Amino acid sequence: MTTRPQYVSVLWARFFPFLRWWPLVNRETLRPDLTAGLTNAVVALPQGMAFATIAGLPPIYGLYTAIIPAIVAALFGSSRHLVTGPAAPISIVVFATISPLAEPGSEHFVRLAITMAFLAGAYQLILGLARLGALANFISHSVVVGFTAGAAILIITTQLKHYFGMHIPEGESFLHTWRDFFGQLEAINWRVTVVGTATLISAVLFMVLRPRWPGMLLAMIIGSLFAYFLGNEGMSLVGALPRDLPPLSLPHYALGSLKSLGSGALAIAMFGLVSAVSIGRSIALKSRQRIDSNQEFIGQGLANIFGSFFSSYPASGSFTRSGLNYTAGAVTPMSAIFAAVALALLVLLVAPLMAYLPISVMSAIILIAAYRLIDVHHIRTIARTSKRETTVLIATFLATLFVELEFAIYLGMILSLVFYLMRTSRPQIVARAPNPNHPTRRMSAEDTRSSCPQLKIIRIDGSLFYGAVDHVHNTLQSYSETYPEQKHVLIIASGINFIDVAGAEMLVQEAERRRALGGGLYMAKMKPEAYRILERGGYLEQFGRENIFVSKAEAIAEIFKRLDRQVCEHCTARIFTECQQVPYKGEAVRAAAKTPG
Repeated sequence: MTTRPQYVSVLWARFFPFLRWWPLVNRETLRPDLTAGLTNAVVALPQGMAFATIAGLPPIYGLYTAIIPAIVAALFGSSRHLVTGPAAPISIVVFATISPLAEPGSEHFVRLAITMAFLAGAYQLILGLARLGALANFISHSVVVGFTAGAAILIITTQLKHYFGMHIPEGESFLHTWRDFFGQLEAINWRVTVVGTATLISAVLFMVLRPRWPGMLLAMIIGSLFAYFLGNEGMSLVGALPRDLPPLSLPHYALGSLKSLGSGALAIAMFGLVSAVSIGRSIALKSRQRIDSNQEFIGQGLANIFGSFFSSYPASGSFTRSGLNYTAGAVTPMSAIFAAVALALLVLLVAPLMAYLPISVMSAIILIAAYRLIDVHHIRTIARTSKRETTVLIATFLATLFVELEFAIYLGMILSLVFYLMRTSRPQIVARAPNPNHPTRRMSAEDTRSSCPQLKIIRIDGSLFYGAVDHVHNTLQSYSETYPEQKHVLIIASGINFIDVAGAEMLVQEAERRRALGGGLYMAKMKPEAYRILERGGYLEQFGRENIFVSKAEAIAEIFKRLDRQVCEHCTARIFTECQQVPYKGEAVRAAAKTPG
């Protein structure tokens, strides 16, 4: 009687993952979740407007994107603390992809951004349903750090004209924007700059002195007061926002639009997934929660798909709001739902007040958000620890500044995969030999002065797949050339997790070559899966079942019977236990050589 309901609950939880954490919701969890949600909503208000501005959209769309996608991701994701909404790096990709197709802020631009959310969500959902969540493991964290840092510099560059009150044409490249800026320093509007600077300093002081306060929101109020007392005539204002909840919308399904947005949407989908999973895992390490990458892919995909029907542009996990959610004491994903509901109420209350908000104030908030994207700590750590990861980071960073943004993401991903394949295609191959001074003759690094003249023992740490075959084959060939008398080779295969067709064929060819030379190739301690692959492919008979052993001791004992006894009788190494059974004739030969004839 009890097994049936339990089975049904597990089955339902696969389709509705919120059923797994819903039983945790009670009076004790609702209070901290509500507190965390309200705190998150206050932060999302200025952040959402700022990120929408970066994307080239009216600020209200950043708030819409922080409502519906956040609720859907909380219900269908796997992390209990991840908060989904607008993100600065994705916002700048949205702007870079759509701005050549439509005027930023126009109705057509908005519709294309909503369509991009639908496409990105479709990509993410397909990857999640195909159980390809492991893809996130193959994309280096250096790609995220490098692209985010580059995006931060680009965001700062786009805000120069708003912060200093200059006129810089839309769509200028990174270098041209800075050239125009330095070329018209005399055109700086000091009133606009003072208002922006007052906002900037206020926000920084709140962050340092009162980090728990809604510093950005308070800084926006202070900046608006500065503008009022200085006289905001001639200052550009944000304008009143619509006082309503996210309205229904429909993605643009025209084939031309889908083709033009496809590449950018895929880049956003991949980067958004990696960011969301990375954020979820980093918080899960503290909260001791397990993150399911496949479920997170599905949750992010559904969030963007549903969001596209409620006036949202592409969303992803927010590191700032997710971290705040955890530190504020959130227990269940109800905190993200509370934050979305509270933000919706704030939109209804404060939307008309945005008519008095100077754009320079919003620009200062964007500058702070951009600066916080530069992860100096991880950049230093990567630079100290890995040259390859540093290369990936620098390449992604420079491509973000000087090439198309979606290409920068692809470049970083391709480089990280190339370096991964380079590592796996060169498995470590170590020569081993028994230590005659150890009681049990434990294996250690081979000393060529005391190695067996007929048998080479090596350990391979890595899979024998098509990418690694050339390296392993060349290493075995080099052993033949360097030590031609060592015609027998024993491979300790405990570190070989997988063998594919190319690896199996290489082993067979090497075994046949060594048999032709009067030696042999042997394997010990093979894992069951690797053994089954050789068996299923018919390679076991060609390699020789008698050449595969369960243990090193069994292998050495059997191979010793096949060695040349004359060589053993004159060998001084005597590293195997079996060597003691062979009479040593070296001393007699040397004595006879010294005797006068």
